[in-house]
Amino acid sequence: MGRILAIDYGKKRVGIAVTDPARIIATGLQTVLSHEVLKFLQDYTAKEKIDLFVVGHPKQMDNTDSESMMYITPFLKALRRKFPDIPIEMYDERFTSVLAHKALIEGGAKKKVRQDKALIDKMSATIILTSYMEARKRGNKED
Repeated sequence: MGRILAIDYGKKRVGIAVTDPARIIATGLQTVLSHEVLKFLQDYTAKEKIDLFVVGHPKQMDNTDSESMMYITPFLKALRRKFPDIPIEMYDERFTSVLAHKALIEGGAKKKVRQDKALIDKMSATIILTSYMEARKRGNKED
């Protein structure tokens, strides 16, 4: 069984999280610059078996796509072209950055750490992946 890899795609940076091979635990893997993410994924998939990409789906409160889809859609097309054999699922990413920031505060992180946007992006990807895995356990793949 291969891993599930989650992607929190942003205009500047991309947070990446991955499961263990047994798909029990989601762990923040890396934050990379947006223009370097496909190369990073190519290198990573050469070393690790990935069965699924879960990409954060930015939505408004009324459940419509947010403006961020404008730059995520071209990324999705490039991801499908680069990895045609790995399925891609979108998963609702609303509030992940807020939850990541809140977790840092509750964990006692200093202000300088809480301002690390790369860390927030990696944590957001981990939250997306954890939520996705929990939804699958409940039997619904809500997006």
